[in-house]
Amino acid sequence: MRLSRRFAPVFAAVALVLAVPHDAMPHPRAGGVSQGSRPAGGDTAGPPAVLQPFGAECRTVVSGSHVVAYCHNPYVGTDHVALHVECARWWDIDTDSDPVEVGPAMTVRLTGRCWEEIRTVWITHDE
Repeated sequence: MRLSRRFAPVFAAVALVLAVPHDAMPHPRAGGVSQGSRPAGGDTAGPPAVLQPFGAECRTVVSGSHVVAYCHNPYVGTDHVALHVECARWWDIDTDSDPVEVGPAMTVRLTGRCWEEIRTVWITHDE
């Protein structure tokens, strides 16, 4: 009897994992194409498209009211990155930089600032 009480949380966790519907589980699909998103009227007999790695790797440094982001693109494709800065004060103007092209094996430096504190900083990517 003690053995079943000791393992009751384990049994509950296993039951929850097995109870998840099959459609809710993530499945890697060949070429990133799901079954419902096949092109209409196209030939689906060809080999699936292979997705290539893409996107610059970025790191940000916040120092007071200034932010600097360095983005390096180790891949063959060109990436376009933009820096977005959300300021902490309601009256301070949030900024979004123009997209900057980051070619293969290139590193770019993006800067931004607020008048006072910075709340959030993020980078967006576009092909």
